[in-house]
Amino acid sequence: MMPDFSFENAARAEGARMIVGVDEVGRGPLAGPVTAAAVRLDPARIPEGLNDSKKLTAGRRALLAAQIMAVADVSIAHASVEEIDRLNILAASHLAMCRAIAGLDVAPDLALIDGNLLPRDLPCAGRAIIKGDARSLSIAAASIVAKTCRDAIMVDLAQQHPGYGWHTNMGYGAKAHLLALQNLGVTPHHRRSFKPVHNILYQEKSISD
Repeated sequence: MMPDFSFENAARAEGARMIVGVDEVGRGPLAGPVTAAAVRLDPARIPEGLNDSKKLTAGRRALLAAQIMAVADVSIAHASVEEIDRLNILAASHLAMCRAIAGLDVAPDLALIDGNLLPRDLPCAGRAIIKGDARSLSIAAASIVAKTCRDAIMVDLAQQHPGYGWHTNMGYGAKAHLLALQNLGVTPHHRRSFKPVHNILYQEKSISD
């Protein structure tokens, strides 16, 4: 299955004019922010090869992200580790989505959202699309931009905090990352509400007590 423009065309037929695709990346990692992107594609200038970002190589994603940024209205936003720990990861993901939509040059009248839930504070009408990044070109574009941006953040953080392998695992709980947590400890960029990180902090507290 490849994404197409059918959801956007149906919305346009219903009267929507400013239609954006919205997706987030980074719900599962133990470290780093959650990142969302909102993309309004020009139907006459859609880059070829858009697909769910998880189905693309890093090089292909980078190329497509640059093409998307050149021809579309794009906004990227984040929710911080502190917000993830305070709100919970779902609420923080929705916060990042709403921030991305709010950052667009022109306010949309419909947001196509990847997933089965709409953010509570969505600033416009919304439509949730399960596996939307594999079905809607606008959401696929948002997934590519969001992942490319967040990966770059994690590569930068990997240079500041060597040993955790963030340049390859992007903060996910890979074996090397979990081992580094045990040996090197918890950084300010780790999500303390996530069980592997919480458990290590609890162990440290128990030992110190």
